[in-house]
Amino acid sequence: MIDINNHILPGMDDGAATLATTMEMASHAADNGITQIVATPSHQGGKYSNTKTDILGALNYVQSKLTDERTPIKILPGQVTRIYGDLLGDLKKGEILPLNETSHYVLLELPENHVPQYTIQLLFDMQIAGYMPILVHPERNLELRERPNLLHRLIMNGALAQLKATSLTGGAGKSTKRIAQQMLEANLVHFIASEARNAQQISALPEAYEEVRKQYGAQLLNQLMENANAATFGHYVEKEIPARIPARKQWKLFNR
Repeated sequence: MIDINNHILPGMDDGAATLATTMEMASHAADNGITQIVATPSHQGGKYSNTKTDILGALNYVQSKLTDERTPIKILPGQVTRIYGDLLGDLKKGEILPLNETSHYVLLELPENHVPQYTIQLLFDMQIAGYMPILVHPERNLELRERPNLLHRLIMNGALAQLKATSLTGGAGKSTKRIAQQMLEANLVHFIASEARNAQQISALPEAYEEVRKQYGAQLLNQLMENANAATFGHYVEKEIPARIPARKQWKLFNR
């Protein structure tokens, strides 16, 4: 099992604060059947600035400690970048880390309350340049929650999306779980990741996968897990034709 979005590197953002927490997270991940973790420190957005060089240096240090402790986890490089206008230029210059450094899949975060006007053009330009944007936790973005058909447009235009595991398990609240389920049912999301900041949050990923198995069956579960592997190593990600979330479902969601 691969976790493609995890804040395991110590002292880089609001994830693991110390090496001890990092080691605890890795151990807990191994106990939960996770074999590989893409370390994804937050970048840009005015709060954190984690450069490619800093991330790779921290990752190499952590991996050496895990090897010393014989913890059976492989840490891979990555980054969650808050969307901004010059992102593509910095990506071309090698200043932004795709998943596993060598793939063409890039994790992007939208602002919490809106979708910037330049988003559609930026995601299109990224794909023309050979990159595949993955929007993380769209179910948490206020504008996408209120206008899920905007996400439909982004996915129809070629972008991919990743749910946060606790959104699907109910840990983020009932309304977030409902919108996460609706996005999943409408083929608007393609991955699930823990986005863990501590050891306790690691287990949300296998719990979310089990929720998928129970609610939607083994076929969708296998596809989501295979997609995580495919994106990490730069392979083609399977996706179904996205559907619009019916207006009636939207009304029910936002009037409860």
